[in-house]
Amino acid sequence: MILRGLLTALCAALLTGCYTLGDARPAMMRGITTLAVPVSKNKTLEPNVEALLADTITKALQTDGTYTIAYSDRADAVLDTTLISVRRAPARSLRGNVVATSEFVLLSTVNYKVTDQHDGRELMSGDVTGQTSFFVTADLQTDEAQALPLAFTDTANKLASRLGEGF
Repeated sequence: MILRGLLTALCAALLTGCYTLGDARPAMMRGITTLAVPVSKNKTLEPNVEALLADTITKALQTDGTYTIAYSDRADAVLDTTLISVRRAPARSLRGNVVATSEFVLLSTVNYKVTDQHDGRELMSGDVTGQTSFFVTADLQTDEAQALPLAFTDTANKLASRLGEGF
């Protein structure tokens, strides 16, 4: 009975270090509560994906819940994003034919910059890469176009995690 109590106390003492109470935001983002997410810029050859990327990032930030999304004139900071790369890499080849690919990995890389609205200083910046995989059917372009929102979702989730938790 005493051993069980000691074991319970030991487990409770060890597990208290696994959770952080209070604000988990990075130090440079502590004063920021609202973010504006304007339409993304696009430096790739993918047509008409700017609004899709910004919408996906906005949804990921809303799901995360660390920041409130607001218009630029009411936000504490602005999150500017630029799609800098969308590329596919072969992941699996056909059985018996190593030259033909049956599955691709689609990678999307976004450059981001968070700017404080009050003094104009840059709070955070960097690149985030998300990915998804898709199988090849008769129409590769359609397969890639259908996989692109999934790659954007992974990219947006990683960006929300970086802004909300610092990693």
